[in-house]
Amino acid sequence: MSETRKDTQGSPLPSDELLTVSEMVRRTGVAASALRFYEELELIAAVRTAGNQRRYARHMIRRVSLISVAKRLGIPLSDVQDAFADLPRDATPSQEDWQRASGRWKRTLEEQRRGIERLEEELMGCIGCGCLSMKACGLLNPDDALAGGGSGPRRLD
Repeated sequence: MSETRKDTQGSPLPSDELLTVSEMVRRTGVAASALRFYEELELIAAVRTAGNQRRYARHMIRRVSLISVAKRLGIPLSDVQDAFADLPRDATPSQEDWQRASGRWKRTLEEQRRGIERLEEELMGCIGCGCLSMKACGLLNPDDALAGGGSGPRRLD
């Protein structure tokens, strides 16, 4: 006997379009605990069976894969949340949905790239000066002015 599963609006979903937690783990390489965490953050969504087991729509594989890539690149999950904010979770996103999300994400990545390039330029200048002291460095931190802003990497803020 096959059970009918429903999306968040109560519409029936075909069972061949739904994946179990173990199938999602196998397909994405992401731990079940991470999938639950992503659900809590509303990055992905699951439907529940009559027995209260999670099932994931097949299109969630793409979301989980993008989350994994973002993590590898050091992109915070909050940035992923922003990029996914307008994507439907209860239906397969359209090409336009993905283009909108990728455009938002591209702007974030461009800002990060510019920040890394600035850091690289500053570090190359600092290493090249030979003073070996960030405290005494007249080029990047004249008179140790950055110390007034607190501890840690002040120039990255």
